Amino acid sequence: MDQPKLAEAVVNRMFDNDWFSQWLGIERVEVQPGRCVLRMTIRKEMLNGFAIAHGGITYSLADSALAFASNGHGRMAVSVETSISHTEPLREGDVITATAEEMSLSNKIGIYHVHVENQKNETVALFKGTVYRTGKDWFPEEQ
Repeated sequence: MDQPKLAEAVVNRMFDNDWFSQWLGIERVEVQPGRCVLRMTIRKEMLNGFAIAHGGITYSLADSALAFASNGHGRMAVSVETSISHTEPLREGDVITATAEEMSLSNKIGIYHVHVENQKNETVALFKGTVYRTGKDWFPEEQ
């Protein structure tokens, strides 16, 4: 299986069992090995007491982008460290897009930056994630 098809197959398998990402309403815009673009709309039930999106919502979108990008190489990867900076508030109806980009990849560790922006192309969050790459393949029969 070529790399783009492998990445798509891995993310399809992950997403089919990822009930939280489905609940968020995540749309997969682009999936490649080491890169993923996801989009979603902020809904009323995602707002906190300030009538802005709970920080966990943006974090969760970025975390899903990290997971899909890092697993897209076909080897199972799990996050070991993540952080986020929220730069702008989000309100009901805002559409946010998370773009995960691979910064570094070794046999055991991957480092990713995720840029989250709103429908006005304004940066609303910056996320960094480090993953541990296990020795297990998503589709060992294809290797």
